Amino acid sequence: MGSASKGTAPGCTAEKVTVSRCSTHKEKGTHIFEIAGYSLKKGMGADKFVRSATFTVGGYDWSIRFYPDGTAESTEGCMALSLELMSPNAEARAIFDFGIAKHSSGLLSTTFTQQTKTFSSRTKSTRQFTLYIVRSSYETKATTYLPNDLLLIKCEIGVIKESQLNGTVGRSEIEVPPPDIFDHLAKLLEAKEEADVTFSVGGETFVAHKIVLAMRSPVFKAELFGPMRETRTSRPVTVEDMQPAVFKAFLHFIYTDSLPDLDDLQGDDKYEMIRHLLVAADRYAMDRLKMLCQSILGKNLDVNNVATTLALADQHNCDKLKDVCVEFLASSDKMDDVAATQGYESLKRSCPSVLIDALEKRRRTREA
Repeated sequence: MGSASKGTAPGCTAEKVTVSRCSTHKEKGTHIFEIAGYSLKKGMGADKFVRSATFTVGGYDWSIRFYPDGTAESTEGCMALSLELMSPNAEARAIFDFGIAKHSSGLLSTTFTQQTKTFSSRTKSTRQFTLYIVRSSYETKATTYLPNDLLLIKCEIGVIKESQLNGTVGRSEIEVPPPDIFDHLAKLLEAKEEADVTFSVGGETFVAHKIVLAMRSPVFKAELFGPMRETRTSRPVTVEDMQPAVFKAFLHFIYTDSLPDLDDLQGDDKYEMIRHLLVAADRYAMDRLKMLCQSILGKNLDVNNVATTLALADQHNCDKLKDVCVEFLASSDKMDDVAATQGYESLKRSCPSVLIDALEKRRRTREA
């Protein structure tokens, strides 16, 4: 019998293992196409459209088409939105959310589910995706989707990019979850664990954590830890001139850095809550909340609330919101309607200089 060769045991097989990896990732971007004067766009006719500016995501150029009266393929009463790949001789695979956005939150309506599509600019049928929408479904909710006759079309797109990595991979990639500190803080507020301060607001009581309040607001820091802090720690802190519902929403923002769900509030009740939160933000030096409230109010101006909003902005040093209100008054062709509101009369009495500035800017605009 022959002997086994030296260096290799009988019956053993040497095995070499190699590894290669195909890595896939998304490059994401968002584009908002604002349709100002939405009602004036209707009547253009089927297949007539307006196009957004070109925007770039994942190294490809894209644009949005808006067909106010739909296309030849759509049924009567529909409008159409189209996402189009503009890069010539290109092919791109993308995951996207596409549709009409709510003004207050920027969230897309639930009529569209996320799609994945391979776009190819080589043919008309493959370079675009078209969504047909019944106009009345949004026009009947004008306060949500069409305040000031402004329609927001939003596209959130992720272009799928693939690359081949050859060779041995010596380490595993560990996926890091998104930050969750605010989730934990929200649960802390809800559970009331270790709460060490009680507030009395309009006959209701709320408990919270001094250190969290002091971390978020310099005013709370001075009240709870400064020289003027309440010596009797068991006594509730009384908050004057604030409604319990507003204080609850205010605490929610302090702990989560986000507004609570306000969808249960209808019409002006929602924006009245935002006005109260702006006042609270100014009172407690919560600058981000104050700016967020200004943004929401500025996007939802109309002839009935612009004067009231301008007075509020002046009283609480909201310069950006004041500018938006003045610009609205300067460009409005319904000044008689504005002047007939109770808010306008209050503005004349409480902030005459602000009103004079707005009317002067309106005069200059019309003379230009």
